[in-house]
Amino acid sequence: MTSILAFNIAQFFPSLNHQLLSLILNKAGFDPKVLFFFCDYLVGKKTKYLWNNFSSSLFNVDIGVSQELALFPILSALYLTLILHILEKQLKNLKILVSILSFIDNGLLVTQNKSLAVSNSLLFCSYHIVSFLLE
Repeated sequence: MTSILAFNIAQFFPSLNHQLLSLILNKAGFDPKVLFFFCDYLVGKKTKYLWNNFSSSLFNVDIGVSQELALFPILSALYLTLILHILEKQLKNLKILVSILSFIDNGLLVTQNKSLAVSNSLLFCSYHIVSFLLE
């Protein structure tokens, strides 16, 4: 019997700190040119709000990865790779037999077991671990 738990992580991306991405890329051993490109692309951005005749002053927007960005699929993969790697190690250490599938802003946890109760328990534990990591 195969059981699947799908979850949406779209709200994870608006709160991402771009300084974290530079740490992830550095830790993963990316070339400094790649690191500089993404830092330059994301960090130091400013925006302002316009509403009718009102215009706010400029303020920093060094957080969040918008799905409208051309590089969103790449950025989301870079952020999630480390989290999914940690999740996979934790599940393996806990002997939780769950497969992980990720689709940009959605995730699937998949398990196979003869017992629905065991499958549900594995998915429940896995979901709480991934929620904790995303927080």
